[in-house]
Amino acid sequence: MSLLGQKLFEGEIALVTGAASNIGRAVAVRLAGEGAQLVLTDVDDGRLKAVAAEIAETGGTARSIVADLSVKDGWHTVRDSVADTPPAIFVHSACPKRHEVDTALNVSEETFDAMLTTNLRSGFMLGRDVARNMVRDKLAGRLLFMTSLHAFTPRNLPHYSASKAGMTMMMKELARDLGPAGIRVNGIAPGAIPGGGFATSDDEFQPKRKIPMGRFGEADDIARAAVGLLCNELNGYVTGTTLDVDGGLQLFNWIDFPQN
Repeated sequence: MSLLGQKLFEGEIALVTGAASNIGRAVAVRLAGEGAQLVLTDVDDGRLKAVAAEIAETGGTARSIVADLSVKDGWHTVRDSVADTPPAIFVHSACPKRHEVDTALNVSEETFDAMLTTNLRSGFMLGRDVARNMVRDKLAGRLLFMTSLHAFTPRNLPHYSASKAGMTMMMKELARDLGPAGIRVNGIAPGAIPGGGFATSDDEFQPKRKIPMGRFGEADDIARAAVGLLCNELNGYVTGTTLDVDGGLQLFNWIDFPQN
């Protein structure tokens, strides 16, 4: 269903990574509702096909590509699959699961490498390749990277925070180079969105105290923001920026001060 009653991306091809669940799935469904033709990629074949079927049931079109972006050349599978039909929209939402035990002194080399390869290396290589085709075909393309508030604030998960910090600068570098070609590159930093790599309870996190808007976010909160940021008619002069979609979470200091 379109947010504004019209198909904002009618006929455009949109590639979404990490599309099998949570934020990636929500973004893909929203883009399909705006008329985009979806190319979905994820490592989870079963859930990926379920998302493609969900889009098809509502009259949209989607095809799926199973690829593991945590390995060095995993992004080649996606690149080769879209070579003949280059997307005008690229959303990089793929991210390995986060485990609270993987702190600075505990995270393994394999876990560290998988996080940086998925988020940073594959995101850059795939995004750059897609952008080259946008330039070649003179598309008014858009790239969107799901970064994090923890690009600037420690998360006690160094591999995750470092990868998101790198993604933020990568986004800016791409925006600077691609702007003259009419291609916009931006990021979204989600707040506390249960599911995927974040799971907690209201009692544990106390969202009414930590989040000014008094609730956890939902994947669709991010998807709606993505639609607005990707739409050239609404935000055609916005590039190289990160939009915080967090209910105001970043307004709080991480230290718990006494209530009195």
